[in-house]
Amino acid sequence: MPGMRPTDLSLLRVPGVPTVSPDGATAVVAVSRLDLDADEYRSQLWTVPTDGSAPARPLTHGHHDSAPVFSPDGRWLAYLSAEPKGKPQLHVLAVDGGTARRLTDHHLGAGTPVWSPDSRRLAYTARVPEQGRYGTDEDVSPGAEPPRLITTLKYRADDLGFTNDRRSHVFVVDLPDDAADTAEERPTPFQVTGGDVDDTDVAWRPDGAELAFVSARHEGADTDLVSDVYVVRPDGGGLRRVTDSRATCAHPAYDPDDPAGSTIYLSAIPDLGPTGRDFVGRNTTLAQVSAAGGPVVPLLDPEEHDRGDETPATVVAGGAAHIGIQRRGAVELLRVPLDGGEPETLVDGSYTVRGFAVGGGVVVATVAHDRSAGELIAVTPGRRRLITGFGAPLQATGRLHRMRETTATAPDGYPVHGWVTTPPGPGPHPVLLTVHGGPFSQYGWTLFDETQAYVEAGYAVLMCNPRGSSGYGQAHGRVIKEHMGELDADDVLAFLDAALADPGLDATRVGLMGGSYGGFMTTLLLGRTDRFVAGISERGFNDPVSFVGSSDIGFFFPDEYVGTDPERVAAQSPMASAHRITTPTMVIHSEEDWRCPLEQGTRLYVELKRRGVPTELLLFPGEGHELSRSGRPKHRQARLEHVLRWWGRWLPTSRNSSAVAQLPAGAAASGSAVGEPLTVEATRLS
Repeated sequence: MPGMRPTDLSLLRVPGVPTVSPDGATAVVAVSRLDLDADEYRSQLWTVPTDGSAPARPLTHGHHDSAPVFSPDGRWLAYLSAEPKGKPQLHVLAVDGGTARRLTDHHLGAGTPVWSPDSRRLAYTARVPEQGRYGTDEDVSPGAEPPRLITTLKYRADDLGFTNDRRSHVFVVDLPDDAADTAEERPTPFQVTGGDVDDTDVAWRPDGAELAFVSARHEGADTDLVSDVYVVRPDGGGLRRVTDSRATCAHPAYDPDDPAGSTIYLSAIPDLGPTGRDFVGRNTTLAQVSAAGGPVVPLLDPEEHDRGDETPATVVAGGAAHIGIQRRGAVELLRVPLDGGEPETLVDGSYTVRGFAVGGGVVVATVAHDRSAGELIAVTPGRRRLITGFGAPLQATGRLHRMRETTATAPDGYPVHGWVTTPPGPGPHPVLLTVHGGPFSQYGWTLFDETQAYVEAGYAVLMCNPRGSSGYGQAHGRVIKEHMGELDADDVLAFLDAALADPGLDATRVGLMGGSYGGFMTTLLLGRTDRFVAGISERGFNDPVSFVGSSDIGFFFPDEYVGTDPERVAAQSPMASAHRITTPTMVIHSEEDWRCPLEQGTRLYVELKRRGVPTELLLFPGEGHELSRSGRPKHRQARLEHVLRWWGRWLPTSRNSSAVAQLPAGAAASGSAVGEPLTVEATRLS
């Protein structure tokens, strides 16, 4: 039984964060898919009864509908919708039927809607471009815009671009008197906040008199990672700072059963140290702060509880807060009583809870596992009910493989947790050792398209969470601070050695690959050993020194992870030992990657090419750091095909043959236009 193929990307169905009607009877969720023919993402809203009495069915048919939210009175559904090549705008739809009405026309699009308690207003954030930039003046092309004068360290972000000339602010828009009216006249949104700062994560106080949001408006905000909760009246008056700490704050929320809004609940890294930048391995956990002002107080132990869900808010309902917690490759769903009672685990096991909502006492969660990118489950006291089957099209191909959980032992006795996924048959199978990015993230229980594609091609895939990863407590994540490439490298190799004890895996035919931090580890290990037949270093953190001035996070990330002592930095730098690499190595990078900038990849490629090491440089135009996860669909497909071509050349299998491997390096394996992505032909050594 083969595994997933690159073209099967079109079969992926990925549900987002659900919303639940106030009576708990109905869930609505956006489901996205890749349209490979049109080279774009499509997304529609689906509705399903939470009692499982009927299958999910499409509710909207827009080009890209997302972020649905029921109004508190249950009459309306607000959501974002984008037309082809357009930006997402706020829409409302009457639950009892009718035509959706568009409420906004922001040049750069609107953010996730948040209902007022009386269901008559919506708050959201939107970026406000400077006049004359980003197409606000049709006579001024991007190349004709005036120069940007930069005076701060924080002025750009990967996958977004420059931020200092399009700040994010809070807006409020009134629901029209007749929201079912299809007239073109739209209400005028009111801009609540302003200034040369970014405002995010807005929430209403239960009485509707104030809005809470997150911003960094303090002195020194340009050099630290501290962010605070602020409150403001909907008319823009009464702005004040609530939190008084060295924390990173996000997702403020009130208890709807407390009309006075005396406490604000939030997600936070409670303490970033004296500099406000000590973020390495720090868990983001559930916390609270007095609405009158004060310190951030954790409600869960920040040493052990790290938020891992994608819900764009802190969900407070029924006297409890709900949060997804990373744990050993899973994301569990916890219900945390506000009165200090013991947390209750609502979803655990081999699952990743990606998002959730609560209504009428029913909890609905989007849950992924190794056979589906996400399904909705309804949780009621004593019962969990599966209510969707979005993964069915891919499962029906018979081309999915189960992960096998295992634990190895590092040289110092530390346990290294991970997974092995193997093709059918006795083997011995060639092996691909993959390393995740971050480093403070985790591999785990979800459908990973890359792993499935590699298994389809005949490779056993190894994935582990070495020290430095999330999901195993702060000590696990922080131990590599200023010691990258030490214990974490030991863990990766120990996991490989333990897996290779299986006679079904071919210890003589092993490839190494990874992206971002995984690219760092790939480049580093290839400079230390020749045990790998070939490698792929993708969007790598290869040189901490040049990273400082080139990356959007360069002003703090290397200092915190590798330190500032030149000798110690060199000892942790993959580029410092790249001159020792003799292993054939493919370098993959995106041309607009501002997280690990292009020079991090091109310098490695040139170092190898000048010495005659077999190498290729695969560059993707128009893409940033998130190419493999959210890049253009055809680019994602082409990336997988080129990766398989590389492995077919150096680690051929019966299902990834030499015929495929002999495609010219510049050819498009799937019929895409030649030259996109750009490739540089490798030199094969005899």
